Amino acid sequence: METRSLLKLYRTMVEIREFELRVSRLTREGKIPGFVHLSLGQEAAAVGACAPLTQADVITSTHRGHGHCIAKGLDMTGMFAELMGRSAGTCAGLGGSMHIADPGLGIFGANGIVAAGLPIASGAALAVRLKQQSSAVVAFFGDGAVAQGAFHESVNLAALWRLPVIFFCENNHYAEFSAAETQHPVPLRTRAAGYGISCTQVNGNDVEAVHQLVTDLAARARRGQGPFMVEAETYRWHGHYEGDPERYRTKEEVDKWKDLDPLLITRERLFASGTAAEQLTEIESDVRRRIDTAVEAATTASELDPATDLSAFMLAPRREHPDPQPPVGEDIFRTMDAVHDALEQELSTDPSVFVAGIDVGQGGNVFALTRGLAERWPARVIDTPISETAIVGLAVGSAMAGMRPVVELMYLDFIGVALDQVMNQAAKLHFMTGGKASLGLTIRTQFAAGRSSGSQHSQSLEAILAHIPGLTVVMPATPWETYGLLRAAIQDPNPVIFIENRLLYGRKGTRPPRDLIIPLGKARVVRPGQHVTVVSYSAILGTVLTVAGELAAEGIDTEVIDLRTIQPLDRDTILTSLAKTNRIVIVHEAVKDFGVGAEIVALCAEDGFWHLDAPLKRVAARFSPAPYAPRLERAWLPSADEIKEAIRSTALA
Repeated sequence: METRSLLKLYRTMVEIREFELRVSRLTREGKIPGFVHLSLGQEAAAVGACAPLTQADVITSTHRGHGHCIAKGLDMTGMFAELMGRSAGTCAGLGGSMHIADPGLGIFGANGIVAAGLPIASGAALAVRLKQQSSAVVAFFGDGAVAQGAFHESVNLAALWRLPVIFFCENNHYAEFSAAETQHPVPLRTRAAGYGISCTQVNGNDVEAVHQLVTDLAARARRGQGPFMVEAETYRWHGHYEGDPERYRTKEEVDKWKDLDPLLITRERLFASGTAAEQLTEIESDVRRRIDTAVEAATTASELDPATDLSAFMLAPRREHPDPQPPVGEDIFRTMDAVHDALEQELSTDPSVFVAGIDVGQGGNVFALTRGLAERWPARVIDTPISETAIVGLAVGSAMAGMRPVVELMYLDFIGVALDQVMNQAAKLHFMTGGKASLGLTIRTQFAAGRSSGSQHSQSLEAILAHIPGLTVVMPATPWETYGLLRAAIQDPNPVIFIENRLLYGRKGTRPPRDLIIPLGKARVVRPGQHVTVVSYSAILGTVLTVAGELAAEGIDTEVIDLRTIQPLDRDTILTSLAKTNRIVIVHEAVKDFGVGAEIVALCAEDGFWHLDAPLKRVAARFSPAPYAPRLERAWLPSADEIKEAIRSTALA
């Protein structure tokens, strides 16, 4: 390597070293809150791996990610301000040490969840493939991440699709407090062989060796020859976190590794090439001066106002859409057609849209909802392995890279398998990056009880998802709403969970116009009435409407609201109706306890109390898993008779 190039690498390593030493001091002084994880001693791995990358290349990082960010070009003043929780921080003070990101620089985020960046990296790499770009993705992870299922799912999928990813393991010999040899039965190279990819071991303290290796692998990845695995052996000088008592290793062991300091190795190499000591001293002094300036600027930056509207960072602004009323027409359009046609419309009009999931391509979906789409768009309707974490990670990473993914989880029950990617990644990354990350993605899934599908294929889990800030949760009840809401979800710049009821797939309704879009977050009064309000959604809305028609013969005029979107909840429509009828009943298929009905009851008690002329009632499933036996399942679900009695008793109270 030319001396000038090696000097540049050395400067970046010094920047990381001095940055982290100053962070350690500021943490001890109480000027940096929260958890801080440093990579002192690992500088060569970060610099060697990132120096060959361009701004168009992407990295995903770990909770120990300061070095990766600096090596990829992130401004240190903003990083100091971020760690201090200041508004001038890289992520407006909302991410902190473990969550620094700047997608504009190809930094898709440090991550507080071990191995969580790996599925996101696969998603970013898929976006490279779909956009036909010449870019590479480097996914940093520690040796401890190898034990995570996300590691397997991500590497397996990337190997299957030959994605342009370099999985870069910084083996610092410890997973938190545990020595690596106590955690893994086989070495990483053996695992890589199982996926049919190469694993190259490199001295992670030799910046030249790492740089040469990644330069070669990145070039090959850009040519479509990936993925690759790298194991860089290195060592962290400090504990797992600042303040770690480090009872799990000896001082002698640490001192031994400090003798292999990557900065010392590089200095000796520069001296051997004729570089004067004064030149290196000047680099080090200049870096310290810049660090002093950065710390001063960060320290004097304004703190976040406690009155800051956090919701402004939680969701990207939504487009306004009118809410057309469905016309009365012949029953010529099924809900399953609505799903198919909405996907078809978005695929045909937006090249950034793609559909991925288990059997969505050649199989056309287990319910035949996507049949024929793969034939028209073979590159954008993609069958995945049965890997829910990887599937949602594909959505997150590709959305951050500018795509509009629609991924399918076959059953709503399976969302628990991928809950980290849903809850900690999709829902939070826009917020934790101060609004920088694009997270326009849709997760389609379905549920239903009533056909003896058992406790693991019948759950209505919308309340769990609606409780997670950052997610939009949609549950349509008709073909019209399914078409218009699914198109709105795909076009929305935020993560949307779109939950269909499989018992509605054959339901017929009026065919919508091709350009129909129904606004998210807006309920609809589907039956005006004067005596009692009933709020419901999804399939059971049909039962509510039938009951309301029967009660009309008794003189009870029921107003029925279809929520359509669970989160955000249309509070205004509910409270306006309550002010008119002074009575309310909430009906849903999910279990009653801690459900959507409970939230609506709380809303009415807090903001509509003086309108109430009768006790509020909820009709919902019993608090137990869905039973398998048909008679038990029918008894478990809310029945028409229960709904009728609740409405009648409320109206007459």
